[in-house]
Order: sequence, then C-alpha cells, then structure tokens
Amino acid sequence: IMSNILIIKHGSLGDLIQANGAIKDIKEFYSNRKVFLLTSRPYSLFMSECPYIDGVIIDKKLPRWNLFYLYNLKKLLSKYQFTKVFDLQNSRRTRFYKNFILKNLDWSSSLTTLDPGQSKKDFDDYPVLDRMELQLKKSSIPTNNVKNVDLSWAYEDLSKLIKQYTNRDYILIFPFCSKKHQNKKWPFFKDLISQIRREYKNNYSVLVAPGPNELTEAKELNANVVLDEGNPINIKMLISLIKGAKFIVSNDTGPAHIASHLKKNGLVLFGSHTTAKKVSLGNENFKAISVEKLSNLKVNTVIGEIRDKLN
Repeated sequence: IMSNILIIKHGSLGDLIQANGAIKDIKEFYSNRKVFLLTSRPYSLFMSECPYIDGVIIDKKLPRWNLFYLYNLKKLLSKYQFTKVFDLQNSRRTRFYKNFILKNLDWSSSLTTLDPGQSKKDFDDYPVLDRMELQLKKSSIPTNNVKNVDLSWAYEDLSKLIKQYTNRDYILIFPFCSKKHQNKKWPFFKDLISQIRREYKNNYSVLVAPGPNELTEAKELNANVVLDEGNPINIKMLISLIKGAKFIVSNDTGPAHIASHLKKNGLVLFGSHTTAKKVSLGNENFKAISVEKLSNLKVNTVIGEIRDKLN
C-alpha cells in the first residue's frame, strides 16, 4: 500500500523560500516515500521543480462555505493515501482541514509541537525557523537543513537577460509590497534610487524586478526595470537575479528572504509590524535596519549603510 507524505504551505513567497530547508529534511527522512506539497497557485510551478518534492497539489483556497469545493478537495486528497501531514502553514484554514478534510491522519503542526501548558500564541512568538525546527524534531526528523536553506536548485543562467539591462555590476532594489501589507513599505525608495545613481553611476546600475501587480509603480522609479519579454520574471529568475547582485535593498518581502538565505550583501528595512528575529531574516551580510516607524527612516541613514558595505 502506498503511504505518501503531505506538506501544506500555501504561501507567501518568503514563507515558501523559508520552508525549503524543512521540506528537504522531510524528504530526506522519508526518502522511500513520495512527498507532496499542497500550495496555492502562484507558487505551484516554482515548487514543482523543487527536487525535494514528488508532486504539487494546488489549493484554490476558496471560502470554507463552498462545500462543493471542499468535497472535491477531500476527494482529490484521499486518492493519494496520505498517512502523515506536515502542516507548515499552521493557519485557521489548515486546522479546519485537519478536522474535516484530512482527519484521522498522523498530523504535525504547531499545536502538536506545544510543550505542556504552552499556548499557540507563545509558540508563535518564536522565530519562524525555530518553530519549524521544533515541529520536525517532535516527529523525530533530523533537522540538517531547516536553518540552512539551499536554493541552488533554482539557479538559472541569466547572463543574456541581464545584458539587456546593464553591462556593469548592479544594485537591486525591492521597493514593493503586497497590497495588504502596505505597513511594510518604506516610502522613500524613489529618493534612495536617485541618490544611489548620483553617487555610484560609474560603478553600478540600479535594477528593479517588479511582480505582476507592480509594473506601473516600477516605471515611476528611476531604475532599469527587469522584465522577461515584457513580463515579470519568474521565481527562479528572481532568485538568480538576486544571486548576481552586488547589493540589495528591500522591504520585508519575499525577495528579502531569498537575499538573506543566499547571504547576499544588503539591507532589509523593518518598521514595527514585526521584527527581523521573529521572521528569521538577516545575517552578517544581509543586515536588518529596524525602526519604530518606516516613514521616519531617513534616506541618508540607508545610504550611510550602503556606503559602509560598498566602499
């Protein structure tokens, strides 16, 4: 009888990047089983190329009152004969799935990881990668990769694409943010880009790589907008573009997680919405600047950090 493993991680991009190490640990532990990922559509193609996953199942995440959808999802998932579920999303939705769609399975989640007397709220205050590590350890899985995310499987040769935009080293800027997290957005990227161009114009080009909803915003910046035949680049290209950058400045978004795991030289800017420690972001190369209010963070402060690193 087949006995497959299911990992649930719906998104966002940063979350999936961070889960890569845990996913690798799970696959190495269950090397003789098939490991499937339940995720949302924007990440399905990217993760289907991940070598630690045998298949991707798309969850449209329709409202829970849509019984027809839930019934079909349950029917689809039951075909795989899963015996163990790793819920790396740990959301209200996945808790609902545990009770109604994937019930009576061996289930690993933040709730099954809590110490006696510990609440989920306490547990959720731990850094993201610490939480994943504890969750895997509770299932007796060796955690060699959970904090050591390896994205080399996603590298592509981008030299041809980059040649269209620059013949020099480049600084990569990520001034964007998802609509629902505008509080993560530093408002002065336009000024920063102008100042970088003034100061470094002979050494570096300034590139931005917008996502599908960020094209209009990108065109208003004084930077080279990297596109693939007029369309936003895909996630593997994004990872490879970040890998080739000399320096990166980003809001707290998916690209910052990629830059952090690639140990790139750069800066990520945090307001009080969360801390770099809690989202497991930053290291000796990729530094977090944290302020109470992002609107109070001055361009000169950020430029000063860039100078320290680049000169």
